[in-house]
Amino acid sequence: MNYRILLYYHYTTIEDPADFAAEHLQACMDLNLKGRIIVAAEGINGTVSGTIEDTNAYMDMMKNDALFQGIIFKIDEAEGHAFKKMRVRPRPELVNLSLEEDINPHEITGRYLSPVEFMEEMQREDTVVLDVRNTYEYDVGHFRGAIRPEVETFRDTPAWIRANKELFEGKTVLTYCTGGIRCEKFSGWLKSEGIGEDVGQLHGGIATYSKDPVAKGQLWDGKMYVFDERITVPINQVEHVVVGKDHYDGSPCERYVKCANPECNKHILASEENEAKHLGGCKLECTKHPRNRYIEKHNLSQAYVQAVISELEKNEQHI
Repeated sequence: MNYRILLYYHYTTIEDPADFAAEHLQACMDLNLKGRIIVAAEGINGTVSGTIEDTNAYMDMMKNDALFQGIIFKIDEAEGHAFKKMRVRPRPELVNLSLEEDINPHEITGRYLSPVEFMEEMQREDTVVLDVRNTYEYDVGHFRGAIRPEVETFRDTPAWIRANKELFEGKTVLTYCTGGIRCEKFSGWLKSEGIGEDVGQLHGGIATYSKDPVAKGQLWDGKMYVFDERITVPINQVEHVVVGKDHYDGSPCERYVKCANPECNKHILASEENEAKHLGGCKLECTKHPRNRYIEKHNLSQAYVQAVISELEKNEQHI
């Protein structure tokens, strides 16, 4: 494969995130990269795609910048770009946790665990494994037995943890996320709150765990959700267990789509057949939305759309 996808983050101090973002965008465009990068006063978080030559040049540029000494890149081979555009945006935080008092990972964070250490520790009886991603990420794939906080966004997780503290009493708490950045702060927050007896984090996240020659992604079920055009990627090199369930009928499914209602945009797992049956709407209200993107994309006639909606309304009345 002639392309690569780079996933990375680095906590550092960026004096003027807006100016840095503008300059960094130009540097990325000069290297023909595409992707999405967040810049904040506390550092950088990004995923970019490009040719092997261009991604090598980008990694060299970053490693030679004093701001990013020690930066680690996770590399996936690819057949082409994983993004349509190149965006670099300044933000107040690299990941939106919105804590009353912010956490500095340089001052407090959970123990770093290598993939092998994480695999060994999560099998101990005195350990609980906590997924700190969103529910739709968990639903398509997760570590076996991991706790799924009932939250829609990352910033809602602290409130859920406080409301369910009994789950962690007397336990070692292990956290994990896609590339590790969410765990840097969240494991530190768990320590500051006194949650659990001890706190550890999967260093490098699931993306690193999947490629470890010993762990080989074991004890992971399903696929990992990624924030690019691939949508999901395989993790477990030893066995593949499907855990995703079709939004409409509960059958095994690993195909993610967004609800066709542009005002909803809910992530749903759905087969092509079931998506078509519901015109892409996650519920009848979304199917009937006047700006339904599925209808527009497939250039469906109003007569056909009305026939589908009538059938859905009939079925709903029988439930």
